[in-house]
Amino acid sequence: MKICFATNNLKKLKEVRAVLGKEFEIVSLEEIGCKEELPETGDKLEDNAFQKARYVKTHYGVDCFADDTGLEVDALNGAPGVYSGRYAGEPRSDDRNVDLLLKNMAGKTDRKAAFRTIIALIIGADEWAFEGKAEGELIAARSGEGGFGYDPIFRPNGYDKTFAELSLEEKNTISHRGKAVRLLATFLKEKA
Repeated sequence: MKICFATNNLKKLKEVRAVLGKEFEIVSLEEIGCKEELPETGDKLEDNAFQKARYVKTHYGVDCFADDTGLEVDALNGAPGVYSGRYAGEPRSDDRNVDLLLKNMAGKTDRKAAFRTIIALIIGADEWAFEGKAEGELIAARSGEGGFGYDPIFRPNGYDKTFAELSLEEKNTISHRGKAVRLLATFLKEKA
């Protein structure tokens, strides 16, 4: 099955391809000729995921899925949440986002946080959503070179390493995106 993953993030694309495996041909936005920035103006992860998927389906006519992910921090009332990618403003910068989050967490003892991913799938005229969640805590300083985004400061429950210190395979078995993609894969395999 050939399907477009509506993202320009090559690291996300690599993660998703690793989880879905060879049964699916996952094409990127670039591969379908989409060079524009996809809209993300929703107040919820679900809204943004569907907004991006519907844009691709409407303008390019291909079956696709899109995700939106947020880091929800208990001590910050769920922030940065849906604004995780642009937490420190434009232009988007993982480093500036992490710096701002660490600054806002200074002195806070409640370090609980969760990554949440929503995947919106559109095949033909039908739509579905899949959710994955990874709970953990924020550490006080970056650790690890892998991953992207907030991975260097997020340590999942039950682990003594951050997402950035885990291998891609380890991360995919427990991550929010990995969980959502496995639900997507199961659904697609049953549908095929």
